[in-house]
Amino acid sequence: MKRRTPCSGLQTGRNDGMETLNRNSAWRLHGSGIVANLAGVLLVVAGLSGCKEEENKYVAPPPPKVTVSHPLVQPLTEYLDMTGNTQAVERVQLKARVKGFLTQIGFKDGDVVKKDATLFVIEPPPYEAKVKLAEANVASAKARLLRASQEYKRQQQLIKQSATSQSEVEKWQAEQDAAQASLDEAKANLEIAKINLGYTVIKAPFLGRVDRHLVDIGNLVGSGEATLLSTIYRLDPIYAYFNINEKDLVRAMEKDKEDGNRDLAPFPVYLAIEGEEGYPHKGKLDFAATAVDSSTGTLLLRGIFDNPLEDRMPKMLPGMFVRVRIPIDTLPEALFVSERSLGVDQGGAYLLVVNDKNVVEQRSVRTGPRVKGMRAIMGGLKKEDRVVVNGIQRARPGAHVTPVQQEETQGPSEGKAEEQPQPKPAAKPDAEPNSKSAKAASSPKR
Repeated sequence: MKRRTPCSGLQTGRNDGMETLNRNSAWRLHGSGIVANLAGVLLVVAGLSGCKEEENKYVAPPPPKVTVSHPLVQPLTEYLDMTGNTQAVERVQLKARVKGFLTQIGFKDGDVVKKDATLFVIEPPPYEAKVKLAEANVASAKARLLRASQEYKRQQQLIKQSATSQSEVEKWQAEQDAAQASLDEAKANLEIAKINLGYTVIKAPFLGRVDRHLVDIGNLVGSGEATLLSTIYRLDPIYAYFNINEKDLVRAMEKDKEDGNRDLAPFPVYLAIEGEEGYPHKGKLDFAATAVDSSTGTLLLRGIFDNPLEDRMPKMLPGMFVRVRIPIDTLPEALFVSERSLGVDQGGAYLLVVNDKNVVEQRSVRTGPRVKGMRAIMGGLKKEDRVVVNGIQRARPGAHVTPVQQEETQGPSEGKAEEQPQPKPAAKPDAEPNSKSAKAASSPKR
């Protein structure tokens, strides 16, 4: 079997006859290829002469679609938010006012006690004895007074009969007056003895919660000075002290004047402690300081709140940090927008608004409180404005957009992700030419 070798695009045959046939076929194909090339050139020239020239102009894309919505109109109560601390309505230090040994403690540390409940007892016997001694002195003084009075009356009868001297009458009159003074002194000493005896038993002045005891039984108290034994607090109701700055104070006073009130007392006060949502505790303002503190520019205010005891513990304790809110004004038609539509830059908060020419404007606004996921707009916006609430990344200030009005029933789309444009499916690649047909077209026809 002979090996085939390429030769100028022509193949060699096995014998001379086949070689001659292949040579004639090659010349025939070469001639037909030249004719085909000339025909193609003529067709291209004819096509170019028959086509008109067209300009390549830039066609701008359509304006992007954005979702717009009018501000929500609702009444709004404007509040002043402050911080403060709680304080007991009453706080009494329980002290030993008489000298003696502590003999009894009538409570457990932290107990809630009723009014007049016995808390401490300080060695009553010595003071009981002093009461008895004072009572005896009173009885003795009464006896001396009785004798002096009887003798004075007798001397008055005798002087009428000239049976005694005037000096004796005056003497017994003085004795009577001295006995009366001694009786009054004895009665006063008896009263003091009874008071001191009362000091030996310390009772609760009101319903409240007692702190821990500071002195144990058996210790000497009241020697030289009043000894502090414990402290009792009245926790229901409870005070909350807080400060209002001068600017807010002027606003509150102006609103109060418009309503016809003369002081801050009618204002309700709302309070919350750490961990509470909103302001669940409602009270009233019952005190305002008479002067503004010049060092801080604030005025001290005080609210009073109910604080019932629950399982021996109230909801609020003295000294707790609290948040306080006072309503100062009510707007019947306040504007609200979705929180997500707000933007912030160096100039402050702003909104993207679509005008009547469908052009985006960046509008600086003054924000108010946040209510149920909506932000109140206090200035810079009108209720007929169209605010961009969805597609904010496609809305540029000064650019034209295609606004799509948001449905009224939907409201602001809080927490809803913006719809992203879906990419168009890529065009399918042209089918690859059949290898057999390509091979047939590229290879010379035999």
